[in-house]
Amino acid sequence: MSLLCPPPCIETPRCVLTLLCPDNVALLSDYREKNRSHLAPWEPAADPRVSLAEACRQAARRSWQGYAEGSALQFVAVSRASQRMVAGCNFTNIVRGPLQACHLGYSVDQELQGQGLMREVAEAAIRHMFDSVGLHRIMANHMPANRRSENLLRALGFEREGYARTYLKIAGKWEDMVLNALVNPRA
Repeated sequence: MSLLCPPPCIETPRCVLTLLCPDNVALLSDYREKNRSHLAPWEPAADPRVSLAEACRQAARRSWQGYAEGSALQFVAVSRASQRMVAGCNFTNIVRGPLQACHLGYSVDQELQGQGLMREVAEAAIRHMFDSVGLHRIMANHMPANRRSENLLRALGFEREGYARTYLKIAGKWEDMVLNALVNPRA
């Protein structure tokens, strides 16, 4: 059973957040192509045997399946002005029961960094996860060198909870991560 039916549509001043699904995979594909070199240092290495278009189709299918199973909500933020994807905000590994938590991942178009867009998108999506989905805790990690992510998480109210050595394989290399969490202030 999905978290919510029909899928959520969240509005912010500059964007509309909708779920990544097979119907809007072209948005993701265009975004990934445009931001390929910008995002590469912060993400797992792409499988060279899979084309970008196919990787995006697979991601959209997994996103929709995760939504249907209640294990993920993966949003694409579409600019009201350009009708293009300008950011992504993903809530994965949703766990119910006594934990009521998930992991947050995000990215923003390289040309829109430093304009407060990612904060706008993340604040709206986090509010949805707490108020509509009913989660208690959202966890987000960043590489120690990624100061933009560190600053964003602080601005969103996340607190540092730890440091994990060789935690994730990013761009083909095992990387340390700073562990952060945000607890639902209304819980």
